[in-house]
Amino acid sequence: MKILVFSDSHRSRAGMLDAIEQEKPDMVIHLGDLLSDAEEVGYVYPRLPLVSVPGNCDGWTMEPAIRRFQAGGKTFLVSHGHLWRVKQGYELAIAEARKAGADFLLFGHTHRPYCEQVDGLWVMNPGTARTSYGTILLEPNRVKCSITPMD
Repeated sequence: MKILVFSDSHRSRAGMLDAIEQEKPDMVIHLGDLLSDAEEVGYVYPRLPLVSVPGNCDGWTMEPAIRRFQAGGKTFLVSHGHLWRVKQGYELAIAEARKAGADFLLFGHTHRPYCEQVDGLWVMNPGTARTSYGTILLEPNRVKCSITPMD
């Protein structure tokens, strides 16, 4: 299973659409700022599973700010990151992911790409969708996470 992860698109949809066209993912995750960008991806690719959360620039919404879900046999905890104050550090977010039993913690907000395994927990910030995105490959006996710069 291939998952593309975007965040902080801020109305810059072209790079996301190009990445989806090129990578042919099985799923897309959008981590906020702006939800309308994730909705546009859903309109262009209506059969592509899409999980999204609002960011601090999305205003009032009924969408949950934190989501926990299963994909490819793994547990994901996703949020934009502002509620976990990730600009001050990742400790709170990592603690929440561990409490949730997550295999993957995904967030944005800082606009700084980050992808690392921390004591068995994959932690990813794909950066801003204007400059980069994350890729998660889930294979039967292997997990690979990476950040790809936009062209």
